[in-house]
Amino acid sequence: MSTQKGSLSIHSENIFPIIKKWLYSDKDIYVRELISNACDAISKLKKLESMGETTIAPGTNFKVTVELDDKEKTIKIIDNGIGMTSEEVKKYIAQIAFSGAEDFLEQYKDKADKDQIIGHFGLGFYSAFMVAGKIQIDTLSYKDGSTAARWICDGGSEYEMSDSDRSEIGTTITLFINDDGEEFLNEYTLRSTIEKYCSFMPIEIYLENVNKEIPAPEENKDPENKDEIKIEEPKPLNDIAPLWTKKPSDCTDEEYKEFYRKTFKDFKEPLFWIHLNMDYPLNLKGILYFPKLSNEFETSEGQVKLFCNQVFVADNIKEAIPEFLLLLKGAIDCPEFPLNVSRSFLQNDGYVTKISEYISKKVADKLKQLYKKERENFEKYWEDINPFIKYGCLKDDKFYEKVKDIIIFKTTNGKFVSLGEYTENNKEKLENNVYYVTDEQQQSQYVKMFKDNGMEAIIAPSTIDQPFISHLEMKNTEVKFKRIDSDLTDTLKESDENEETAKADQETLEVIFKEALNIEALKVQAETLKSEKVSGMILLSEESRRMQDMMKQYGMMGMGMGMNMPMGDDETLVINKKNNLVKFLLANKDTTDKKDDLKLVCQQIYDLAMLSHKPLSPDALTNFVERSNLILSKLI
Repeated sequence: MSTQKGSLSIHSENIFPIIKKWLYSDKDIYVRELISNACDAISKLKKLESMGETTIAPGTNFKVTVELDDKEKTIKIIDNGIGMTSEEVKKYIAQIAFSGAEDFLEQYKDKADKDQIIGHFGLGFYSAFMVAGKIQIDTLSYKDGSTAARWICDGGSEYEMSDSDRSEIGTTITLFINDDGEEFLNEYTLRSTIEKYCSFMPIEIYLENVNKEIPAPEENKDPENKDEIKIEEPKPLNDIAPLWTKKPSDCTDEEYKEFYRKTFKDFKEPLFWIHLNMDYPLNLKGILYFPKLSNEFETSEGQVKLFCNQVFVADNIKEAIPEFLLLLKGAIDCPEFPLNVSRSFLQNDGYVTKISEYISKKVADKLKQLYKKERENFEKYWEDINPFIKYGCLKDDKFYEKVKDIIIFKTTNGKFVSLGEYTENNKEKLENNVYYVTDEQQQSQYVKMFKDNGMEAIIAPSTIDQPFISHLEMKNTEVKFKRIDSDLTDTLKESDENEETAKADQETLEVIFKEALNIEALKVQAETLKSEKVSGMILLSEESRRMQDMMKQYGMMGMGMGMNMPMGDDETLVINKKNNLVKFLLANKDTTDKKDDLKLVCQQIYDLAMLSHKPLSPDALTNFVERSNLILSKLI
């Protein structure tokens, strides 16, 4: 062939591509595009042989080789696939956006399996110009009588074609790396990029550094045979048959764990996993792992990798994966993902909704299966998985409906119960109220009172629990949630001797405490509790607490926001008349020489009650410590 020159043309029926830097968001994407094209070329050749269209030489070892030459500043991508004729080079390379994969499928639409062909748009090749000042293609078609062709372009609108000296079927793409791509001349960077995008491509991929020094023979000698040089066989950088391509019945637990460790570099064993295998309305395979978390803040570090025909596309694409499941780790492969022109993002497509719904359903089914058949394990997992489930319920009503009956809570008795089990166990004493604890240590006094009276509360310490509780109330209108220090149940109280005495004690204690604490607006409630060990406690209505929590969440505390809302002054001090300290106050209310002691006792009871309710302010804590020392000194 004599040297020919031509101009790159735009295939008008496709979207006009923005070549080079504007087509892709990351310049390292060229590695994915060129290697996937090379894998495509091999897949096409193998498919043609299976259809009887050609014959492959026995013993042919199909592979893609990435050859690095940092001295010459070149990177070559070499395959032994289908190759191209000079006319095909003009058609598929010079006519930008003409997809070779689509043309191949159209020609063999009755025989070819489209899921085995990676190529999508025909634009990927041009991503190489983000790192290369010039690109050379040397290719020889599998077709009998073909002549090898060479195509050269320096990134402008002109190209040059001539005969090539390539003698084997396949294609070599040589990138002459420019200043923008110099980082890829580093072997570690190039290797890491290949592993990032190509770890699961269906053809073996090798990296060769032509300038890498080979160790001296004595360093490679087999210690058992001094005359025989031990040479390590090169290993592919990828796994051509990732675990998700296998049937779940053919996979062992150890294989699932090993895949997790290798893929996500997480050496904490996953709790459990879900193997996805969908055939209709589209083909989808994958594995989702529920990771073990160190703390609740780690839930934002999930990683769900999206693949298209084993080609890595992106992490955590929200259009395809339910938002709450982005907290998980996993891999999802769908050949029919409706990707945009750069194969990096999903287009708005009805399939995407179906994918998201399918994944959500499979997760719900797995959770229900664990709950019903492995309840003990389900309870062990609960501390780690409950943020996923609760977040999913808040974000997706369909998911909530599927899992609402398997949501469990740990109680102050150390057991796990569902909402239905809790209300049934406590209906005689608590009716339809569900009491909860946000801090077992801070609210230990209230917890003990509950336990002493044969009652239990659920433990809800996570930041997601408050909105989740509100969600449950909205869905279960007959149930009311109350924090354990929001009110006193009748079970905790005893009847007073008579109404007149109760009224007199209420008035007396209210006067004593207001004078001692100098808080005119203080709300005091005198009760006879069953436990005599509690001198006083603070109650804050559930409505006020939730309003305060909401205002804290939105940064409104202390701002007023134009609302006439109480800011922490809705607390009620409950005084236990059965306690000896309170009996002392009532017995000595009119004793003049005990006035200072009465004040001291009132202040101490108030601070003790506050300590069981919330942390004291710095000044209040200082006064409490000083007063405690004073009280102790009176005992000497």
